[in-house]
Amino acid sequence: MSEPLFTEDDGAFVPGPHTRGPWDPAALHGGAVAALLTDAFERHAAVLELSCARLTFDFVRPVPMAPLSLSLDVPRPGRRVVELAAVVASDGETVCRADALFLAAVPSGLPSAQAPLPAPLEGPTAGRRVEFALDESAGPSAPSFPAAMEMSWLDDPAQLGPARVWMRPRRDLLPGRALSPLARVPATADFANGVAAPLPFADYLFINADLALHFLRVPRGEWIGVDAGSHAVDGGTALTASVLHDVEGPVAWSYQALVVGPR
Repeated sequence: MSEPLFTEDDGAFVPGPHTRGPWDPAALHGGAVAALLTDAFERHAAVLELSCARLTFDFVRPVPMAPLSLSLDVPRPGRRVVELAAVVASDGETVCRADALFLAAVPSGLPSAQAPLPAPLEGPTAGRRVEFALDESAGPSAPSFPAAMEMSWLDDPAQLGPARVWMRPRRDLLPGRALSPLARVPATADFANGVAAPLPFADYLFINADLALHFLRVPRGEWIGVDAGSHAVDGGTALTASVLHDVEGPVAWSYQALVVGPR
């Protein structure tokens, strides 16, 4: 596989050009940062034999295209519930905070009184492959995080409003380390506010200040589908809500709080 998203240098994570986001050419896409943090959580929790129930990311400020440090803590150790916390910093300044909650698996044989789950999405082969370019003059091959994702759209990407799309990464997270199925979920979920764009991208900003996910089960496979919709209230707040799928069905729900305004 070609150049990874990040490389390591003297304990720091150095972002490559395919981590670039849509709002600022000097800043990373939130999905790339979320994938890096999820990888750190997952590797730390590998011996716990617990399931990831929640991931949250607070984007304190734009994450620069510069070497990043990542520190991890365990504020809530336990046998059935473990909470992990992490901070990403650049030049000593915090740029993203994250939290992960791991729980003991649901025991088998429980009485069933569940709400119905969302219907599975049509598979990736049912969609239309679309190449996105952040810089129209450079074309879709210009390095960016959208260009690092293969996309299969079930709806028209040019239309505003709710939409569904499948994504899978074209690049490794780090040299020789592919994104795990778990890390692929936040990497895809952070696209949701753009997938379900509530306003014209050329005229408005609708930047997510956070990303919060709750998991139903461990995801499987390469493809992650997002079924997203955005909502805004005049004088209130705006959010994007999504259901994340693998090819077997829904795996997680995500929410993003949006900062909205004219460009």
